[in-house]
Amino acid sequence: MPGTQNPFRPTFGRTPPELIDRDGTLEEFEYGLHIRSGVLGLLSIITGARGVGKTVMLNEAQDLAREQGWAVISETSTEGFLARIADAALLIDQELGDGPPARKVVSFTAGGFGLGTQLPRERQVEFRNLGARLLQRLDAHGTGLLITLDEIQDANRGELLQLAAVLQHWVREGLPVGFVCAGLPAAVSDILDEGVATFLRRADRIDLHSVAIRDVHDSYARQFSKAGISLPEGFLEEAATSTLGYPFLVQLVGYFLWKEAERGAGVVDLASARRAVAIALKRNVRMVVGPAIAKVSERDMDYLRAMSVDPGPSSTAMVAERMKASLQLASNYRARLIEAGLIETAGRGEVTYSIPGLREHLRGGA
Repeated sequence: MPGTQNPFRPTFGRTPPELIDRDGTLEEFEYGLHIRSGVLGLLSIITGARGVGKTVMLNEAQDLAREQGWAVISETSTEGFLARIADAALLIDQELGDGPPARKVVSFTAGGFGLGTQLPRERQVEFRNLGARLLQRLDAHGTGLLITLDEIQDANRGELLQLAAVLQHWVREGLPVGFVCAGLPAAVSDILDEGVATFLRRADRIDLHSVAIRDVHDSYARQFSKAGISLPEGFLEEAATSTLGYPFLVQLVGYFLWKEAERGAGVVDLASARRAVAIALKRNVRMVVGPAIAKVSERDMDYLRAMSVDPGPSSTAMVAERMKASLQLASNYRARLIEAGLIETAGRGEVTYSIPGLREHLRGGA
């Protein structure tokens, strides 16, 4: 493996060396890019737990759009995102000028120089009209505009409703615009129930889940074999199982196994391999679990701890009993934790953790 760079990317939002079990995920979106207006995939919402690969799929959507010559505006839902999108649209319009916009990549990440959290009424109309003019110009040359928005659970609702209203206007006019956003499942469902954002209910909902352990095993086998790395016989199964199919953990485990291989000149013994997995699991706690529960109230933490007693999904009635709380009161904690993306329903009257490693951390084992 001399000179072979570690391909694993355990950083949020970075595209991994292989997108495991994601074939066809953006098929409707890619098809929509060719039609350019009024089709299902051009309005898509990606949901899933933290670290399951939502931002990576947004990156993939942007790459697909750029390949088709579309202009791309990429934003995250921090305050003022709508003003930044409006500013980026203006920059694109100025970049194109009066000449024909050749089929080239035009990509901007909004720079944050818009003022305020919501556009005043007059500026919203200006944005809508400016965007329509830009989209008409792009349409005349067979391209369009893609807007992506990450972490929509954190979005200012007023801004999001304004953006939805403008998008709805452009779609009704048959203009070539795409909108792909990503967020936690419960928060997305809540947003879709609000006002004009019901327009987004027609979006193609893409729910990302953990990938199959067998697919993780096969991906590891390909990548380590290609680099000439020798792992202990049978260990790939153990490594793949340790990830629970959680994409971020897949990258972490692969990354630290590769580091051990570099130390051992391409050969990893069993002790080193298991050390790499243990380090990856601890890093997952530091990078994912810790930040996720940092702002959770003490009573909500009691709910999470009461769940940790079980080896799998927990009965909501049993959790309430362990907390010495009424079912009604416990249901309030449950609702908050679901909205925060920490737990999810697992069947009638049952809940389970959304983040791998959370149970072990609460038990004191990580």
